[in-house]
Amino acid sequence: STQMRNSCSVCIPPSFASVSCSDAMDPTFPTLCLHSSLCLPITLDTKDLQISKVAANGQEAKFALGAKHSFNGTPLEISLPFELSRGQHVIVEVTYETSPRASALQWLTPAQTAGKKHPYLFSQCQATHCRSMIPCQDTPMVKHTYYAQVSVPKELVAVMGAVGDGQEPDPQDSSRTIYRFRQAVPIPSYLIAIVVGVLESRDIGPRSKVWSEKELVDQAAYEFAETESMLKTAEDLVGPYVWGQYDIVVLPPSFPYGGMENPCLTYATPTLLAGDRSLSGVIAHEIAHSWTGNLVTTKSWEHFWLNEGHTVYLERMIARALESEQYRQFKAIGGWKELQDTVNLFGQSNPLTNLVPSLKEVDTDAAFSFVPYEKGFAFLYHLEELVGGPEVFMGFVKSYIQLYAYSSVSTEEWKNYLFTYFKDKVDILKKVDWDGWMNTPGMPPVHSLPSQAKEEDLASFSDADVKALSSPQLTEFLALLLHQNPLPLSHVKRMQEVYNLNSIKNCEIRFRVEMILWVWLHLCVRARWEEAVPLAFQMATEQGRLKYTRPLFRELYNFEKYRQEAVNMFLQHRAAMHPVTAALVARDLKVEQSHK
Repeated sequence: STQMRNSCSVCIPPSFASVSCSDAMDPTFPTLCLHSSLCLPITLDTKDLQISKVAANGQEAKFALGAKHSFNGTPLEISLPFELSRGQHVIVEVTYETSPRASALQWLTPAQTAGKKHPYLFSQCQATHCRSMIPCQDTPMVKHTYYAQVSVPKELVAVMGAVGDGQEPDPQDSSRTIYRFRQAVPIPSYLIAIVVGVLESRDIGPRSKVWSEKELVDQAAYEFAETESMLKTAEDLVGPYVWGQYDIVVLPPSFPYGGMENPCLTYATPTLLAGDRSLSGVIAHEIAHSWTGNLVTTKSWEHFWLNEGHTVYLERMIARALESEQYRQFKAIGGWKELQDTVNLFGQSNPLTNLVPSLKEVDTDAAFSFVPYEKGFAFLYHLEELVGGPEVFMGFVKSYIQLYAYSSVSTEEWKNYLFTYFKDKVDILKKVDWDGWMNTPGMPPVHSLPSQAKEEDLASFSDADVKALSSPQLTEFLALLLHQNPLPLSHVKRMQEVYNLNSIKNCEIRFRVEMILWVWLHLCVRARWEEAVPLAFQMATEQGRLKYTRPLFRELYNFEKYRQEAVNMFLQHRAAMHPVTAALVARDLKVEQSHK
């Protein structure tokens, strides 16, 4: 089935005088206020949900769905069948079904899994997709705990972004198993996560397991064996890990991102497997989110840089501790190039390249980019240099996390605390171009890049140029070339002749060099080398990571000779893509209106 049949309870405990919301059926859990007065209806976000019944303390309650918005969905207004008094405890229960079109859920057929025998389900709620899975206040401003019971066929296993609380046979259906989960730390709705499939796990540390289909689980356990050392390093930098369990689940290739920081259950793309045993930047990034993003959360998506800028900064501080300062600088160079690409794609004057953009009537998926990540990091790195270096600035980051833990913050609140913490450096902070960083589109001050080789230099190329480079170093070398003018075809052919980069396609360690291959194919297609086009189409369609799929389709579309083939190839594979990936690629290829 491609639908969920659910019952969601909203608790109104005696400890609050106003209506409060928890996606928990356990009224002993702490809850947060809805910010609505007692005389107003409860309003929840929904999207494509079929609401069949609402009850309050067992009594039927009236409800109505408001006008449907193009991407925000439909508000659900619930009127309680009785008046509330101070101290009264109320449980509001919503019975509903999700739609097969639910943007938070991807249902995979057996053929799309590694095992090929059973279906697979995973959710991806960030930024505003949880409303298509659960009626909720779908904003990072509101945090809540939850308790969940999930019934699945007994051949399958369910995991969630929460601590497991046992399992038992389903008393209503002997062919099914009920899994129970409890998230005792308040989280915003976008961090609710569920995965169902034929999953196995392996222990990779005292508080960590890795989950995947059995065909990949041992490989995944090997690759993520250093997870505990990264957790301990992060704790040394910013304080205790409060979530209890830190598990990783390796999802199928259609997962659109490198990772997702769901509490207790980090999502990871399978493209990470068979990578370098050195520091995994993706896992370090998701671990860092346990403090910046999950524990301290942006108050709205306009302030998303508070999540991602701080997380990239902390991720690279973890790299600094485990590797070196030079490695942190190396990663920062790559990040700067990602930012340049993003600004060039959106346009130098596009307000979505502001660090704090206005998102009124803007779909958050359409606004997603590297700007909050890398412009946010660049800004924090700039402040680090101004106030005295990484050790000094990390003191502020740790203090900021401790102060705002379990809450949501805005840029203004963050800035005010920055000035409070560095009260002896206020004169320095006042000289910062705050408006230029926060509210001005485009790049921060641009750094010069290496110059291209000349035709007469090509004979000097040798395999020794790249033989000693690690995978991350080779990736950054190729990525630097993407920020030059398109390479002449003669340069690309000479690089292939000497470095044999196309051979990656037949390599047993394919995923180790996935990023290298992507950058290389990007360069080849941009140089209009037709021999590379079939391999580029293959990579664009055989995995679904946005970082690879979207730019390759865009580059193929820009190669006019293959433009229609790019559109046809996309339409052929669209149904197997994650809804977010499909929507963004469709927009790039200008097919969202004419090929539905």
